[in-house]
Amino acid sequence: METQRYLLRNNLILQNCISAIQQLPADTEKPLQVTIQEDTRSLAQNRMLWACLHDVASQVVWYRKKLDSESWKHIFSASLKGQETVPGINGGFVVLGQSTSKMRVSEMRDLITLIHAFGAERGVRFSDESAQAAEWEKRFGSAA
Repeated sequence: METQRYLLRNNLILQNCISAIQQLPADTEKPLQVTIQEDTRSLAQNRMLWACLHDVASQVVWYRKKLDSESWKHIFSASLKGQETVPGINGGFVVLGQSTSKMRVSEMRDLITLIHAFGAERGVRFSDESAQAAEWEKRFGSAA
C-alpha cells in the first residue's frame, strides 16, 4: 500500500483524510498505522536558526573559545532538550542529542527563542534575518 500524507490545514482536507481512512481495508494481513503529528521545522525557521547561530558564533566567546555555528547548534539543542553527556570512547564527552532537522515547528520556535534570550543576555546584535525569529514568536506563539 502506498503511503499517503495529508497536511491538515482546513476542514476539507480533514474530511478527505477521514474518507481515506474509512476506505482502508479492515482485514489486512499487515497492520496499518495512522499518525497525526505536528509538522517538522519550516525552511524559513531553518534559515533563521542558522542566521541566529552565525550571529552568536561571531560575537560570543564561550569559556575562552570561539565556537562555530555547528557547535553552538549542539549547545543550544542540548540545552533545549535537557540532553545528557556521556564519556567518549577516546576521552572527552559526547552529547546525546536530537537532530534539529527532526524538530517540530514548535520545538524549533523554542530553540530560536532560547538562542535570542541567550544572545540578549550577552549583548549579541542579531542580524535582520535572525531578528525575524522574534517576529515569528510574536505572530505565531505556541501555535506555530
